Amino acid sequence: MKVSELIEKLNLQVISGQKGLDREISGAYVSDLLSDVMGNARENQVWITLQVHQNVMAIASLKDLAAVILVKGLQPHKSTIQHSNEEQIPLLSTSDSTFELSGKLYALLKDSQ
Repeated sequence: MKVSELIEKLNLQVISGQKGLDREISGAYVSDLLSDVMGNARENQVWITLQVHQNVMAIASLKDLAAVILVKGLQPHKSTIQHSNEEQIPLLSTSDSTFELSGKLYALLKDSQ
């Protein structure tokens, strides 16, 4: 499934990184601890987090993640948006909680396999 399809199916808001919307998703990783994501997330996964600072995009770029989804309607810092656009990694938002979004994403990815 592509990031663009995920956006449509989960009604996500695109904040930045529109040039990366055609990336394929291989799964998801959920964590708010940057060192955990750096050590365990895999290439082409979607990262679900409530962290909004620019270091999120540094980790997403390092791990070559497909997208970052911010939960609970949180909005990123301006520097995070800029970094998202530079790295062409979509930064998305939802009003769902981490729990709600994780369940929806799991069901969606499981059904698409």
